[in-house]
This record gives sequence, structure tokens and C-alpha cells, in this order.
Amino acid sequence: MYSNPSLVTRIAVGKAVGFAIGLIGLLSLPYFTQEGGWLLRIGVLLWYTTLGAIIGLFGIYTRHPVLPLPLPWWLRSSMLGAWMNFVLVFFAYDTMESALISFFGSQSWLTSPFWFALEGAVIGLIIGFVSTWVGGEGPETLEADTKSW
Repeated sequence: MYSNPSLVTRIAVGKAVGFAIGLIGLLSLPYFTQEGGWLLRIGVLLWYTTLGAIIGLFGIYTRHPVLPLPLPWWLRSSMLGAWMNFVLVFFAYDTMESALISFFGSQSWLTSPFWFALEGAVIGLIIGFVSTWVGGEGPETLEADTKSW
């Protein structure tokens, strides 16, 4: 979309997309569970905003820093999203489990909170696609921002 790749643009776009996804979560969470209070709702908003910033920041890596392997945007962003939501499950396991049980019922196979890791991979793909499309990727994003100093 833009001809000048920029790390600042990547981070800003990642945060904006993450904020929009978090806002959807904030507004729709009461429909899934009655136990999700305002702290959980605001936490979801801030979580996905932070996830967007992290995915935007990691856009400078097009190769794995340790292994000599290519690291395309879709792999990088989906793995970051899945990993961050996997970690989130450890902090809010009980709340997420009660939300899934109230939504799907106690006999469903979808009641494990670890399904949020898959959701994080999908959200990471969305954030990664938009931030790469608008802000570019690779080391040239960093070089474009340091030339103005």
C-alpha cells in the first residue's frame, strides 16, 4: 500500500488492528459469559493491543535470528499470536474455562481454554497481514525510520 516501509507504521497499524479486535472482545464478552467483569473486558482490549504492537515490532525479522531459515510474515505472526494466547491461558484459565462452558455447555469438546491459542494464531495472522501490507517488512523498515534522525 505504501511505498516507504516503516517500523513505526508497522507498530501503529498492529496496535490499531489489535485495538479493534480487543474492542470487539470487550463488547462481545458479556454475551459469552456472565462472570466476565470489567477487569477481564479491559484486559482483553489491552491484551490484543499489546499483541498487535509485538507483531508489528517483530516485522523486522525476515529470517530466523538463530537458525538460517526464512521467517515469512504468516509464520511469524501466527506463532506470536498463538504463543501469547497460550501464555494468557495460564493466567486466566478458570475464567476462560467458565466462559467456554457457559457458551458451549459442559459436554462439548470445545470447553478447553487452550483453544484460545488457535484463536491467537488467527488473530496474529490478521494483524500480521495488515501491518505487513501497510508498513512493509524486513530490515528496510528499520532503516527507513533511522534515516530521519
